[in-house]
Amino acid sequence: MSDQVYLAFDLGASGGRLVAGHFDGAQLRLEEVHRFTNGGVWAGERLYWDLLGLWQQMLDGLRRAASSLDGQVVSVGVDTWGVDFGLLGAGDELLANPRHYRDPHTDGVMEEVFDIVSREEIFAQTGLQFMQFNSLYQLRAMSKSNSAVLGAAERLLMIPDLLNWLMTGQQVNEFTNATTTQFFDPQKQDWAVDLFSRLELPDHLLGPVAAPGTQLGELRKPIRDATGLQGVQVVLPGTHDTASAVVAVPADALLQPQPNWCYISSGTWSLMGMEIPAPIVTEECLSRNFTNEGGVGNSVRLLKNIAGLWLVQECRRIWNQEGHQYEWANLVEQAAASEPLVSLINPDDATLVAPQDMPQAIIQLCEANSQPLPDSHGAIIRSVLESLALRYRMVLNDLEHLTGARVETIHIVGGGTQNRLLCQMTADACNRQVIAGPVEATAIGNVVVQLVTQGAVQSVHEGRKLIRNSFQMETFEPQGVESWDAAYEQFVQLVEAENVP
Repeated sequence: MSDQVYLAFDLGASGGRLVAGHFDGAQLRLEEVHRFTNGGVWAGERLYWDLLGLWQQMLDGLRRAASSLDGQVVSVGVDTWGVDFGLLGAGDELLANPRHYRDPHTDGVMEEVFDIVSREEIFAQTGLQFMQFNSLYQLRAMSKSNSAVLGAAERLLMIPDLLNWLMTGQQVNEFTNATTTQFFDPQKQDWAVDLFSRLELPDHLLGPVAAPGTQLGELRKPIRDATGLQGVQVVLPGTHDTASAVVAVPADALLQPQPNWCYISSGTWSLMGMEIPAPIVTEECLSRNFTNEGGVGNSVRLLKNIAGLWLVQECRRIWNQEGHQYEWANLVEQAAASEPLVSLINPDDATLVAPQDMPQAIIQLCEANSQPLPDSHGAIIRSVLESLALRYRMVLNDLEHLTGARVETIHIVGGGTQNRLLCQMTADACNRQVIAGPVEATAIGNVVVQLVTQGAVQSVHEGRKLIRNSFQMETFEPQGVESWDAAYEQFVQLVEAENVP
């Protein structure tokens, strides 16, 4: 008997891929079908996503799936990053390429919004952390500039919603991605229309919200004809990539008010949080700048965005431009050979958001904070990795305080699990057991929701059992905790001096 095949498009800020999940009734295995690059495109002074280029790559992937896969393709799901969106006008016409969340048009907009609606009121309605690129501030920036695109818009669709529309013709806003906008109310489970009204934003843009597991129907006929894929259902996973990654956390526990584990979805960003049954919308949650985002199965992802391995990626990019041609393993080896706990930085410092030269920005930040200046490439990377591990400890403390639960195990999923040095540093800095894996968490979580939707697996809980039986994990136990305790005290003082929540 051939496998049942479930296709997962997993699109990130720097690249995308189509992954096939082969399920034989007992185990799940992944096969990469197609991989492609992604990234922002500057046009004048604006930074866009190339949506139609991404769509063309998706079509190429579907063609490859039809011609190369052994097994019956049952369904397909899409997950992407959050926050960014496109606008449709009359006749369902895409009005412009979506703006990139790093586009500077939101500079200063968040503070201007606070003059109209306070931080406290916005958090009470949305439960979301404050970041200047949230969808709310992108829309407000468009309104402020009298955008002709916004004026002609009839529907707002997040990036995965746009891609699902292109596949099926259905216009729905998937729940997990909708919760990243900062205009969705997690307590009412609906759009924060009052907030829209007070900011004079057009609420007719907001359409129906659909839960993960919703079936949108078959691929459009032209796509079926062009690719050869017949009878394939389009299913909503957690379309926000972190929501899908959390589904793949191999925890052996049901959803509970006080979980004894947390997760770090480690990649370009580090998303660290807990899976809880209801949002925590309190003054303390606001003061610590945590967010309540939607999860699969009516869960809430209480989490914080932390700068991730993008800091290392940018260092590598600069050094490779200079002729070094480093592989990831080279940088980790150099970091491992460097002296420990010498130079600490706040990885979430504003100067590291989008510098032209990341290594130089890190050195300048060390100088500004009276830290020893890293004297080699390995020392710079070690500084980044150690500082990330200490930032995880700070966020861990906040999570335990907000939920009243002690975390016994930190699950790290995603590409960052391949950085064994960072995994060990996390165990050491946090004095907790770390379980690393699976690497392909987002695609796996995407596939698991499809399996549950199609009745091949009973629940997400059963899906996590399937993951534990199908993929390799590695456990890291804490070592040398005393030296990390001293470093943590120094790190806290450094961050508090910058007044970064």
